[in-house]
Amino acid sequence: MAKMTKSQLLNALAESTELSKKDVTTVLDGLAELAYKEVKKNGEFLVPGFGKLVKAHRKARMGRNPATGEEIKIPAKTVVKFRLAKAAKDAVL
Repeated sequence: MAKMTKSQLLNALAESTELSKKDVTTVLDGLAELAYKEVKKNGEFLVPGFGKLVKAHRKARMGRNPATGEEIKIPAKTVVKFRLAKAAKDAVL
């Protein structure tokens, strides 16, 4: 089964909400921009009923170069994780 493309998503949302495709595009782009700003500023962004983006710190660790087998040190870094809401899990599973 093929994944839904952004264009297909925009068309589906436009049909179900009776908004223009341009309006739906503006809303989705605005939501993404707001999410990025909030995660950067506050460390998390919640979309009720769907989940939340959370900024997390990953510790430094030892890894292995798969090509040579050489052990390397992987530095600590900050990553963004997505935590699915219970309501979304229940609806899908």
